[in-house]
Amino acid sequence: MLIVLAVVLGGFSYYLNRDRFVGDKIQIQHRSRPARRGEGRSAVEPIFFAFDRSLKLTSLKVIPVQEIETNKYPHPIWHLISDSNSVPTEDLTYGIPIGGMRPAVKGATSDSLEPGVNYRLLVEAGRLKAEHDFTPIAQAP
Repeated sequence: MLIVLAVVLGGFSYYLNRDRFVGDKIQIQHRSRPARRGEGRSAVEPIFFAFDRSLKLTSLKVIPVQEIETNKYPHPIWHLISDSNSVPTEDLTYGIPIGGMRPAVKGATSDSLEPGVNYRLLVEAGRLKAEHDFTPIAQAP
C-alpha cells in the first residue's frame, strides 16, 4: 500500500513539475502564406512562427541578420518584452501583439519586412533562449 502511495505521489509531483524536465532547447519553425482579401497589403506574405511547446515569453526580437553581422548593438525591427506574466503561446504572427507583452519602447510598432532579406527571430522564455533565421517571401501581385 505504501509503495502504491509513493508511486502516485511521485507521478503527481512529476505532473506538477513537468516543465522542469523539458529540454533546454526551444525549436522554432516558420511558414508564410498569401494574404487573404481584406488583410491589407504588404510587400511580403504574412509570417507565422510555431514553437515545439507552449512558452511564456519574456522577450522577443526580430533583427536583420546583416545588421547583426555588422553592428555591435543591432537595432531590432520588432521588440516585445514581458515584465511579469505573458500568456503561454505556441505560435505567433509577425507584427501581431502577444498577450501579456508590450513594446520595449513605448508606442513602438513592428517595422515592415522586406522580401529576400534575412532576419533573425530571438526569443527568451525565462532562462531559455532560442533563435531562428527566416527570409520573407514577396507578396504575389
